[in-house]
Amino acid sequence: MRTTIISICIAYAMLFVGCNAHNQNEHGEHDEHDEHHDTDNIHFTVEQAQATGLETESIVTDTFRYVIKTSGEIISSQSDEITISSTSSGIVSFAKSSFVEGTAISAGETIVTVSAQTLPEGDRTAVAKIEYEAALNAFERASSLVNDRIISQKEFEQVRLRYETAKMVYEAQASDYSTKGISISTPKSGFIKNLFVGQGDFVSVGQPIATISQNRRIQLRAEVNEIHFNNLNSITDANFKMAYDDSLYNVSNLNGKLLTYGRSINKNSFFIPVIFEFDNVGKIIPGSYVEVYLLSYPRFNVFSLPVSAITEEQGLHFIYLQLDEEHYKKQNVVLGQNDGARVEVVSGLNAGDIVVTKGVYQVKLAATPSAIPEGHSH
Repeated sequence: MRTTIISICIAYAMLFVGCNAHNQNEHGEHDEHDEHHDTDNIHFTVEQAQATGLETESIVTDTFRYVIKTSGEIISSQSDEITISSTSSGIVSFAKSSFVEGTAISAGETIVTVSAQTLPEGDRTAVAKIEYEAALNAFERASSLVNDRIISQKEFEQVRLRYETAKMVYEAQASDYSTKGISISTPKSGFIKNLFVGQGDFVSVGQPIATISQNRRIQLRAEVNEIHFNNLNSITDANFKMAYDDSLYNVSNLNGKLLTYGRSINKNSFFIPVIFEFDNVGKIIPGSYVEVYLLSYPRFNVFSLPVSAITEEQGLHFIYLQLDEEHYKKQNVVLGQNDGARVEVVSGLNAGDIVVTKGVYQVKLAATPSAIPEGHSH
């Protein structure tokens, strides 16, 4: 009888332990399910989406260009530049104190005057005027003498040649002459790109004064590593971005084209130049360094997303999928090439997925219990 009672007690104990273990397992599985639900299923209301301007894109395969990412520089097109040189020797005086590099200037406007009045050799225009007047008197006298056959025709021709030369020199200088000196002006409107002289400097005839850029057409010079040499002949377009501007520009959209690319490598460099020319839209400054995305041959059936859809955490990249009107899911993706506007997604996407492309940060905040996304209030 005693043995029977002990056996019954052991059986009850085993049953209790089994039930307790079963209950613990149920609770454990439920907790794991809740944790998975909290992590993957992000609640973001329709009102929040409207307040943050949330936008999505339905995923389909499309064409994506092969991209060579590099750096480059914006340079002025040589056809839009002229160099202004001094037509006289003397001391430089700027027509306006405001003339600095980058200043707009109109056609015919005087940049500097060059005066030789304080120089030992004197004012060249004044000297030219004296020589011209002397030659004119000699020519008029010789004209009457040759008619009377007092001097020979040969002597008369020599006097006439001296007169015409003196006249040409004087008129060339007198046209730009004022009491301040010889005026040096620009024949075209544009911007002062370079100034080669300063106030009070001495210049000689032919010395450069300034470079004027019309800035209508400018160039993009990209420097490409030699490892990409075999792909250069397939490059037809480029995207680029400047450090001071978040805008992404496309060469073709700026009425641009590829001018040329290097066929050989400079012994002092491992980079090959690729040069485009395009219209200046006004915000692009020659001399700026830029990020460049050279666009080469097309690749088909590629998944891609706007750059704005991608977030990064500890070296990993994520997107947010829309599951329904008010639920989203964080998804890890592996990226490929980037053309500045869109980025290739190698894995982590399927056709038909709906991806958040604008308002990503607010959805990301909604996944953090302690954070309240912008546009949400209680």
